[in-house]
Amino acid sequence: MDNALQDVCGPNGICYGCGPANPKGIQVKSYWSEDGRHVIATVNPDQKYTSWPGLVYGGFLAMLVDCHSNWTAMAHHYRADGREPGSLPSINCVTGQLGVRYLKPTPMGVPLHLSAWVEGEVGHKLRVICEIRAGDELTAVGDSIYFRVDTDALAEQAHRAVCENG
Repeated sequence: MDNALQDVCGPNGICYGCGPANPKGIQVKSYWSEDGRHVIATVNPDQKYTSWPGLVYGGFLAMLVDCHSNWTAMAHHYRADGREPGSLPSINCVTGQLGVRYLKPTPMGVPLHLSAWVEGEVGHKLRVICEIRAGDELTAVGDSIYFRVDTDALAEQAHRAVCENG
């Protein structure tokens, strides 16, 4: 796939981390690896995401894990359904549980390589593992749960709740 999953499946997405239509966002770009077993991305954090001098802020790493893992879950569902990414109806997932283990400090000024895969599946629920490497050094691992959802139904439900509690 030449185009990122985000560009093919959600070109109008406004998520701060991975939305192609958010000009102020990070715009993470996720792709299937050449062997088709992992979804990969590379991010070069801006200095504004520094925590301690020379180190990447942990919240930024958590955002990377969340966005990239979610796209891994959606890519998995497209593949499991025998469909091309971006084909209609669209497939969407939401985070059910986000887990991040920080193994080592993540240095600034080094490209961060993300690699994620589905570790387990039960119906519409997927467990996704996401590794973050600074160069060749493993610095953080995400272990998260994602649910496949109907976003139109979610939007309607949220709209109803706002109107009722108005």
